Amino acid sequence: MADMVDAGELGPGKVFLYKGDLLSVVDIQHNKTAMAKMKHKIKAKNLRSGAIIELMIFSGEKVELAYLDKKIMQFLYSDDSFGYFMDKETYEQVELPKERITWELQFLAPESDVTITYYQTEILGIQLPSKVTLTIVDTDDNAIAGDTVNKASKDAVCDTGLKLRVPMFVKNGTKIIVRTDTGEYDSRA
Repeated sequence: MADMVDAGELGPGKVFLYKGDLLSVVDIQHNKTAMAKMKHKIKAKNLRSGAIIELMIFSGEKVELAYLDKKIMQFLYSDDSFGYFMDKETYEQVELPKERITWELQFLAPESDVTITYYQTEILGIQLPSKVTLTIVDTDDNAIAGDTVNKASKDAVCDTGLKLRVPMFVKNGTKIIVRTDTGEYDSRA
């Protein structure tokens, strides 16, 4: 039996089902006037679509709490349609449609670990570490430093296909640390 709770018991980070949508509370405000029931204005993220929505739920209305599972899995490879991941304990493999993980694939070298979030058997997405180590495979090693006042940089391509700007001293074959939230160079590895 699923846990049913009053909407007023929700708080930031709680995940619940509402009208078939799987929602995660971002913010909640409680509003009580003398003439009306308590209202809960909830700002929530739809975990399936990524959309941020706002709802108004009255006190006394029940919602069903949802529990998410997380597994650390190893990225194997990707093809034209899917990215393939393997559970390191059971060796079970799962595939995710490439269009759902386009951003994340830029940071995934084969055999790197990621956290995959599940709701029951449905895969909601993957969570990358905040920084990853990648190798530069294409940059102009003969670039000449010019404007050093404004952090001179040049274009580069990593082994995963990620294109970014790097400092002038970075050469082909250099291992660098990249931020996964912005896709920007952080430091040398």
